[in-house]
Order: sequence, then C-alpha cells, then structure tokens
Amino acid sequence: MLRFKILASVVPLIAAAVFARGGLLPGPRPCIAIGEALVQITSAPWQAQLHVSFTDDPARATVRVQIADSAEAADFAVVDDADSAEATSCEVNAATRLVAISAIAASDAPVIYLTEVGPADYRIFVRSKTFTAREAAALVVGAGAAQRALQAASL
Repeated sequence: MLRFKILASVVPLIAAAVFARGGLLPGPRPCIAIGEALVQITSAPWQAQLHVSFTDDPARATVRVQIADSAEAADFAVVDDADSAEATSCEVNAATRLVAISAIAASDAPVIYLTEVGPADYRIFVRSKTFTAREAAALVVGAGAAQRALQAASL
C-alpha cells in the first residue's frame, strides 16, 4: 500500500516535469540567429513569446512571405544538407525568443501568407532537411518582431 501511495505522488511530479520541458524527448527545434537575437520554434505553446499562424487567404494575412527561387533573391536563406540534428541546434538562453505556430490565429498575432509571387514583407529560400518553409517563415517573422521590440525599447 505504501508503494502505491509513493507511486501516486511521484507520477504527477514526473508528468509536470515532462510537460514543463516541452515533451518526453523533444528533438532540436529549428532556430536562427539574426544579430544578437536568437529565435527558435517551440513545441510548447505556453512558453512562446510570439504565436504565428498561417492562412491561404491573402486578405486575412498581416505578413506576406514569398518563397524565393534562389538564395540570392531572398532576404533569408536556409540551405543545409545536415544529416544530424546537432548541426542546426542553437544554444538556447534566457534571451531566446520562442515562436509557436498556432492552428488558430490570435487577434494580435501575425498571420502569415506564404506565396510564390510578390509583393512580400520577407523573401525566404529554403532547401533543408531540417526546416520547412513554414518554420523558416515563422522564424523570420519572429525575428522581425524581436527586432522591432528591441528598437521600440531603445527609444
């Protein structure tokens, strides 16, 4: 009976620790460093400072991201042939800005429209084994929001 009580008290603690970390064995999440800003996709939405969503309707979008045909035509390019997840991992610290991709758009969150043609707020080029175009777009929009917040704070 004592073993059951101990098990019953330990299981909720283990579950809380697992969910606080963001999963049982979360793999490295896509991240980028732009200047001093480090932006990373998170699998734990409650940890994110910024939530973004995607739309297929350009009229609903608040940010347009064009998928460029070449790295030279892009503002941001992700090109890797990494076979290991370690090649794209970032050193996460307290200043890391976490971005979550949400299925439902929040009223104050960016809504991204991915397009093959311009005009666009950002242009990205993605050829990667670890990044999708959606993740790259979310990171670039998150980095842009982080830069605007830093500029506003320094005024």
